[in-house]
Amino acid sequence: MERRPLILLPLLSLCSPWARAGLSEGDAASGIRAALERGCTAAVAQLGRADGFLANPAVRIELPGHLKDAAKLLKNLGQGRKVDELLTTMNRAAEAAVPAAQPLLLAAVKGMSVEDGLKLLKGGDDAVTQFFAGKTRVPLSEKFLPIVSQATQKLALADKYNAVAGKAAGLGLLRGEDANIQQYVTGRAIEGLFQIIGEEERKIRQDPLGTGSALLKKVFGGLN
Repeated sequence: MERRPLILLPLLSLCSPWARAGLSEGDAASGIRAALERGCTAAVAQLGRADGFLANPAVRIELPGHLKDAAKLLKNLGQGRKVDELLTTMNRAAEAAVPAAQPLLLAAVKGMSVEDGLKLLKGGDDAVTQFFAGKTRVPLSEKFLPIVSQATQKLALADKYNAVAGKAAGLGLLRGEDANIQQYVTGRAIEGLFQIIGEEERKIRQDPLGTGSALLKKVFGGLN
C-alpha cells in the first residue's frame, strides 16, 4: 500500500493533455512560443500601419479623463477640427512607433523558459499581457518615446495639451502619467499592442487547426 503512490506517479504524468498527444513539456512550451511569435508578428502588422490605431475602436487613443470632456466642449464651440487633428496625431504617433516593438517582443519570446511557457499555456486571459509587461514594458517605452515625440513635436496643440494636462493633474483631475502627451501616447500604444497580441493568442487557442501548424494543433488542441 505504501508503494502505490510511487507506482502511480508515471501513470499520472501520462494524464496530461500533452502526454496523451505524444508531446513533452518542452514541446508544449515550444508551442506557446510559436503562438506568441505569430501573435507578435500579426499585432505589429495590424497596428503599425496607417489607421492601425485610429480606425480600431478597441485600441484607438482618446484623450484621457477630464480632457475628453473638455474636447467635447471645444467641439461644441466650433473647435472640432483642432481636436480631431490632435487625436489623429496621437494615433499616428502610436502607429509609427509600433514596428520598433517587433525585435524586442520576439527576443522576449525566444528567451522564454519552459516554465514560463507552461505558465502561459495554462494561464488566464491576461497571462500573455502580464508576461510581456514584465519582460518588455521598460525597453518598449524607451524605444517608443523618441518616435512618439518626433511625431508630435510638429503639432502646436501638443504643447497646449501638456500645459492643460499639467494643470489638470495638479488639481487631481488627471493621472500624473497622462499629463504629458508623449508619455501618454507611448503608454497607450504599448497597452494597445499587448491587447492585440492577447487577442491573437485567443484566436489560436480557440482554433488551433486554423493556424496550419501541426505543433500548435497538438498543443492547443489538447487543451480544448
